[in-house]
Amino acid sequence: MHCAALLENLAPQWQLDRAGSTRDCLKYRRGRGEIIIVNHGGRGWWDAGGTARGDIFALVQHLRPDLNFGHVRKLLRDFVGLRPAFAPHQPAREKDGAPPPPAAERWSRAQVLSQSSRAWRYLSEERALPSPILHAAAAWDSVREGGFGSAWFAHRDHRGKVTGFEMRGREFRGFVKGGEKTLFRLPGWIPHREVRPRRIVVAEAPIDALSVAARERLAGDTLYVATGGGMGPRTIDAIDQLLAELASIPAAALALATDNDPGGERYAGMLSARARAVGVGVEDRRPPADVNDWNDDLRRGGEHDAFASGGATPIRCRTGTRP
Repeated sequence: MHCAALLENLAPQWQLDRAGSTRDCLKYRRGRGEIIIVNHGGRGWWDAGGTARGDIFALVQHLRPDLNFGHVRKLLRDFVGLRPAFAPHQPAREKDGAPPPPAAERWSRAQVLSQSSRAWRYLSEERALPSPILHAAAAWDSVREGGFGSAWFAHRDHRGKVTGFEMRGREFRGFVKGGEKTLFRLPGWIPHREVRPRRIVVAEAPIDALSVAARERLAGDTLYVATGGGMGPRTIDAIDQLLAELASIPAAALALATDNDPGGERYAGMLSARARAVGVGVEDRRPPADVNDWNDDLRRGGEHDAFASGGATPIRCRTGTRP
């Protein structure tokens, strides 16, 4: 993996300063005063504004300090084989210094998720998400079409306002600049129907939350949510609000669907402790031990459409099966 390819594809992207580069030292720029030099044939880098340097693993953690080493390895899977495009840096003009438009405004301009579009094909063909799940995500406005065939996954607060969105495609992933992570949400019930969910399923990535929803055939009493990886203050606040509501419902439960890695174990422990502190039951819905996440399990299952069999699709987990 080439460090320059990571800089060019991990949002917000960096661009090559051709005039300031040599064959062995590629100078990449992003915001004002942000410069990273890529050297050693793409295997190394150093920060011109500080002392940080290292290999591609250290570069990911330099750009995304919220990720542990396990998350870094998972992120880098999508960059295997990518080559840098060496897109030239364009000097910023005065108007470029203006703040980006609010995330909710950018979301409102994006295309609604539609069947046979590039984003739909990515989610259905490469991620094995069945059509009913994608139709539900479109109906709830949880997923929209992004640029270059990417899918956008909305993060919303407790009032339903879009605070930011994750962007994911075949060769790209990131979070909208200026947005804030709260929770990706997909209700299991029919839109416009007033329901108090008695069960919350928490995954790390939106695609994993959608994968659990596919395995469970969109349980009507369940809200499927994703934290988007790391849990910041607004994400924790959103989870605590949901737990406070669950605490007033008999037999309510928080279902843990985090990844099979040290980070997932840590998140599961934190979520479990917060649920039990307010009297909410906990279900272990983490994926089988031989896969990393629920989308890995969905893709290996050979079921392009988990709804096609007509019966409930069992959800395999560490504690057995649940129809």
